[in-house]
Amino acid sequence: MNEFLDALQWPAMVVTLVAAWLVASQRKGKRSWGFWCFIVSNVLWIVWGWHDGAYALIALQIGLFAMNLRGVRKNDPER
Repeated sequence: MNEFLDALQWPAMVVTLVAAWLVASQRKGKRSWGFWCFIVSNVLWIVWGWHDGAYALIALQIGLFAMNLRGVRKNDPER
């Protein structure tokens, strides 16, 4: 299990990069997917940070999680 958690930083990094790419899109649908990918990456980073004792990273990801929820809501004002 420790090896899995140690390796979790790599998929977290990939999902974060994909999310940044999608959020930069001019298409609303892609931006929406980007914010949801960021939320997934926030969760992955929190799990990895907890395992590694990186509490500042966890605090950052909680703040970014809140901002990404705001991004989801602002991207679709009809919600």
